[in-house]
Amino acid sequence: MPPEISRRSLLRGLAIAPWLPFAACAGRRAPAVTASRPTDARILTVDHQFEEFRYRAPYQFGGRSVDRVTILNVNCRVRTGDRREATGFGSMTLGNAWAFPAAPQEAGIGAMTALAAQIATVTADCDDSGHPIDLFRVLEPAYLRAAAALSRTRSLPAPIPKLCTLVVASAFDAAIHDAYGKAFGVSSYETYGPAFMRSDLSIDLGPRFKGEFLDRYVPITPRTRMPVFHSVGAGDPLEEADVEARIDDGLPNTLEEWIPHDGLIRFKIKLNGGDLAADFTRVVRIDRIVQRAQAARRVTEWKYSLDFNEGCPNVAYLLEFLRRVREATPSGFERILYIEQPTARDLQKDRANVMHEAARLRPVVIDESLTDLESLLLARKMGYTGVALKACKGQSQAMLMAAAAQKFGMFVCVQDLTCPGASLIQSAGIAARVPGNAGIEANARQFVPSANHGWDERFPGLFTIHDGMMNTGQLRGPGLGAVPRRG
Repeated sequence: MPPEISRRSLLRGLAIAPWLPFAACAGRRAPAVTASRPTDARILTVDHQFEEFRYRAPYQFGGRSVDRVTILNVNCRVRTGDRREATGFGSMTLGNAWAFPAAPQEAGIGAMTALAAQIATVTADCDDSGHPIDLFRVLEPAYLRAAAALSRTRSLPAPIPKLCTLVVASAFDAAIHDAYGKAFGVSSYETYGPAFMRSDLSIDLGPRFKGEFLDRYVPITPRTRMPVFHSVGAGDPLEEADVEARIDDGLPNTLEEWIPHDGLIRFKIKLNGGDLAADFTRVVRIDRIVQRAQAARRVTEWKYSLDFNEGCPNVAYLLEFLRRVREATPSGFERILYIEQPTARDLQKDRANVMHEAARLRPVVIDESLTDLESLLLARKMGYTGVALKACKGQSQAMLMAAAAQKFGMFVCVQDLTCPGASLIQSAGIAARVPGNAGIEANARQFVPSANHGWDERFPGLFTIHDGMMNTGQLRGPGLGAVPRRG
């Protein structure tokens, strides 16, 4: 390589080249190159580490079972155009069973940890400067190329999917957003306006967003409190008769015990799909137990969400399921707030399973399907009426999809990936700011509470739930609000 061409310059060319035709085919133009501004940031250093934790009990969803977690932690140091420097921290669970279901546990997690090393190199070599969303716009194509290259060199049952790449990249993206906010001594959410961002939203979301910035859609100030959706895993014991061997760790063992323990008022019901009778019976039984527990507490208001994790073979299955539930428990049916990702995530291959009829009954939300603006637009055409925002797909994407969903009048919820520690803080920060959000999932406290140690004492009411609510008003610190624990 000639000495005048740096490795960073080469990376920049590789990253931008495929992005230009993509922008053109989507009706958008690449931004003109402009001189560096005082508010532009450049990446200086990047490092990453992993943590391993075992679940206190397996978590079953979508026909899969998870009993352990690998957490990716990232530190990133940036320097701004006016010479400020700060180090940011990002963290995310590598949920391979969800993000890369085609791969067995060891192959999937091995691919994700190897990809993390590649992404660390790509990120450190980035020579561009700008707002974190500017940087992610350049880095994402390079991340996807790194994943494709890694897929060719490992014995994998399928190429690493885009969703999986986003999950690995999300910790790096979070660290950049965190560092950027900390460099200016403000919350990252205070940097989402024209004082900090180079370009308006039209570059990422199309001409309907001309002249608009993220601060139009994502307020700086978090909501004080947020309802927490308690996840009822597909194999979780519901009442004492279901317990085969009690876990003696001071936490509840059944759904019926969790309800008074945390004062629950929101329930996310995981269903496997593929067995209509079993799914129907599970929901009706959960509703009966919740009604009993809430009556004992004299609570009359609560809601459900239903998550099939793609398990429904087709939309007819979903419609028949809803018909049966409505007939068996009209009050339980009325408590259903939304339905999440009922059928397969690849919408292009599943165009027949439109959700128009189901969405007239309840909002139908995409989750696994949502990886970019194009997938959101396709989902809308197919009758989906809501989106699930997730920190595990990246802070940049969560903010952009939050803006798009609001512009299009879609239902919004925020889910996690059994996120503990800093990843839950990030997720809660998103949930507490996106207008209209239905609540937040926070199930690490149920399945892997050991990963929250060292965090829960510093954020009271965030990791420990009372009255079914999370205290999110405290999330006002610089950056994304999390400082890595020590020791």
